[in-house]
Amino acid sequence: MGDKANTHTGAAGRATAADHPASVRNVVLVGHSGSGKTTLVEALALTAGAVNRAGRVEDGGTVSDYDEIEHRQQRSVQLSLVPVDWDGLKINLLDTPGYADFVGELRAGLRAADAALFVVSAADGVDGSTRMLWEECAAVGMPRAIVVTHLESARSDFEEMTAICAQTFGGDDPDAVLPLYLPLHGAAGPDGHAPVTGLIGLLTRQLFDYSSGERKEADPGPEQQSFIDTARNRLIEGIIAESEDEKLMDRYLGGEEIDLKTLVQDLERAVARGSFFPVLAAAPAAEGARQGLGTVELLELITGGFPTPLERPAPAVTTPDGAPREVKACDPDGPLVAEVVKTASDPYVGRVSLVRVFSGTLRPDATVHVSGHGLTDRGHEDHDVDERIGALSAPFGKQQRALTHCIAGDLASVAKLSRAETGDTLSAKDDPLLMEPWRMPDPLLPLAIEAHSKADEDKLSQGLGRLVAEDPTMRLEQNQNTHQVVLWCLGEAHADVALERLRNRYGVQVDVVPHKVSLRETFAGPSTGRGRHVKQSGGHGQFAICEIEVEPLPNGSGIEFVDKVVGGAVPRQFIPSVEKGVRAQAAKGVVAGYPLIDVRVTLKDGKAHSVDSSDAAFQTAGALALREAARDAVIHLLEPVAEVTVLVGDDYVGPVMSDLSGRRGRVVGTEQAAGGRTLVRAEVPEIEIGRYAVDLRSVSHGTARFDRSYARHEPMPQHIAERLREQEASA
Repeated sequence: MGDKANTHTGAAGRATAADHPASVRNVVLVGHSGSGKTTLVEALALTAGAVNRAGRVEDGGTVSDYDEIEHRQQRSVQLSLVPVDWDGLKINLLDTPGYADFVGELRAGLRAADAALFVVSAADGVDGSTRMLWEECAAVGMPRAIVVTHLESARSDFEEMTAICAQTFGGDDPDAVLPLYLPLHGAAGPDGHAPVTGLIGLLTRQLFDYSSGERKEADPGPEQQSFIDTARNRLIEGIIAESEDEKLMDRYLGGEEIDLKTLVQDLERAVARGSFFPVLAAAPAAEGARQGLGTVELLELITGGFPTPLERPAPAVTTPDGAPREVKACDPDGPLVAEVVKTASDPYVGRVSLVRVFSGTLRPDATVHVSGHGLTDRGHEDHDVDERIGALSAPFGKQQRALTHCIAGDLASVAKLSRAETGDTLSAKDDPLLMEPWRMPDPLLPLAIEAHSKADEDKLSQGLGRLVAEDPTMRLEQNQNTHQVVLWCLGEAHADVALERLRNRYGVQVDVVPHKVSLRETFAGPSTGRGRHVKQSGGHGQFAICEIEVEPLPNGSGIEFVDKVVGGAVPRQFIPSVEKGVRAQAAKGVVAGYPLIDVRVTLKDGKAHSVDSSDAAFQTAGALALREAARDAVIHLLEPVAEVTVLVGDDYVGPVMSDLSGRRGRVVGTEQAAGGRTLVRAEVPEIEIGRYAVDLRSVSHGTARFDRSYARHEPMPQHIAERLREQEASA
C-alpha cells in the first residue's frame, strides 16, 4: 500500500457498473461535525479524476452536500454517495453527517458499507460521539482506519493526535492503532507553524512530496532516518503481532529482515478483518493542484486493505412470514436481496431509493417485491407489494448517471418505487424475502404541529407520510389523548430539517405548538354525588335519579363500576345506562377536562318513573352524579411518569444526576457499564423531559444517550397543577 503506481480510470461523465463483487469497495466516512469528511470525499474524488480541479463535478454540480438545506445550514444533513474508480476498482464513498441529530443517516451508511474511515480533526480531537460510534463498529467487527485532517491548523500535532487515537480506540491494545505515514513539514512561517508538505511511508521508507500539487516520490534525507526507524520498528511489531504466521515474530526478534511484500500482505489482512487500525493523514489540494496530501495513500489503503463485499456476512434473511432463509453472501447469481438504505424525493423524478444489493443482480425495469416489516411503532405499516422499478443510476452530486445493472455488493439509485421506504427489502416477485432491519435510535424530542391553514391541512397527512417514509428515525404520533399531531425527532436540528422539508419540498406550512402530555384526574378521597335529571316538556318527560359513591383505587385500576342498588330503586335495565353515563363523563374529566382514572363508582340508590324514565335519562343522571361528587372532593391532577435510563461517561454522572433531580426526578439506581460509563436509572415526570434529548447533550458534552418508557401516572404537586391550570385558562 505504500508504493503502488498511481493508476486509475476516471469516473467523469459516466457511471461504472461493477461486474464482480471483488472489484467493489464500500467505505463509510464517519466523524464529528466539522472534522472534514465532506472535504475529504471531494479531495479523494479529485485525485481519482472524478471531478475537475475546482472540486466540482464535471457536469457542474457539487460532489457532496448538494441539498439546498445543506447549503443553508453549512453542514451535512443526509447520507450521500460518491462513487470513484481507482486502480481498476470501484470505490463507493459514503459521506455521513457528523451532527448527532442525523445519526439515522449515519446508521444507514454503516449498513451500506463494508468498512469505516474515521475522520478525526487534528485541531479538535476525538469527541464522545465518535468514541461511541467506534464501539458500535467494533461490536459488529467492521474494519476501520483513521485519517487525521486539518493538519494546516496552527494547533495541529499529528504525533499527539495519533497517541490520542491509540489511547481512545486501541483499548487494551494501543499498538493496534499506529500510523502508516509520518507528516513531512516544510519551513516554519511567521507564526512558527510549519505546514505539512508531504508524507513519509514507514514501510517503504519513501518520501512522498505534495508541495507542488502533484505526488512526487523521493528518498528521505539522513536527518529523517532516525525517527523513521523508531516509528517503523513499532509499526512492524504491531503488524507482526496480528500476523497469522505465528513464527514471524520470532524471526523478526531474531534479527531477520522481513520483506516488504510479507508486511504489506499481513497489514492488509489485519485491516480487512478488523484487528489493526492504521492512522493516515490527509489534506485537500491547494487551489489549482490535482492531488490532495495523503489522498493517494488513502485510496491505496481502501483498495488494498479494506475488505471486498464478499468478505461481509449477509444479514439475516427470512420470508415475509418469518421463516428463516439461507442466502449465500454476495452472490450475483443468487436470489435478489437488496435493501433501501435511503429514500429521497426529487421534484422531477419523484421518489428515489438508494439501494445496497446483498445478493443477486438488480436490473432496470424489473418488477420486484417490496417488503417492509417491524417499524409500525415509527408510523410505518407492514407492507408487501410488487412494484416495477424505473431506471438504475449512480448518484454523483445532483446528477444521476445511468447504470446497466447493479450486482451483489454494489450500490445504486432506483427510481419510481412509490411504496418503498427506508429499511425496506427488495426481492424477486416470485421469491419474496425480508432482511433483518438495522437498529435505529429512538426519536425522543417531541414536536407538536398544526397545519397553518385549511389548504395546509389537506396536504399535511401526505407530507408527514413522505417524511417518515424517508427517515425511520422520525416517528409520527396521532395522540388520541391530547388530540395533537406529534413528530418525534432526534434533536432540534433534526426537527428544523423536517419543518424545512415540509415547507419547501412538500409545500406544507405548519405551526409548532406546545407539546402536551397525557394528564389524568382522580379522586383523592371518597365522595358521594346525586344525579337528578327530571324534565317535563310535553309528551313523554325525562326522569332519572341516581346516587353514587366514589372512592379512589390503586394506580392502574381504571374505572370500576359496582351496582349495590337494592329493592329495585333503579330498574335493572337502566343500571347499564348509569354506568355508561359515568364512564362517558369520566372520559371527559370532572374538573380540568382530563380523563378520570383509578376510581370505584358504586351505584347505591335512585328513583325511576314508570313512563318518563329512559336509557338516555339515566345516562345523563349518571354523568351529573359524578360531577356533583367531584364538586365536594379533592381532585388530584395526575401526570405521567417515565422510567429514564441514561448511559453516561463517568466524568458526567454527577451533573446528569443533579440535572435529573432538578426535573423532580428520583434516581432509583446506578450501575457500572463498559467503557468507563455508568447507567443511571431514574423516574421523572414526562412534563419535565420534553427537551431532555437536547439538554442531556449539553450536560454530558454529547457523551450520553438515554431511553424512556412510560411507568405510571402520579399526583402532580399542587402548586404545579395550579400553575398549569392558570396557563391553560389564559391560553
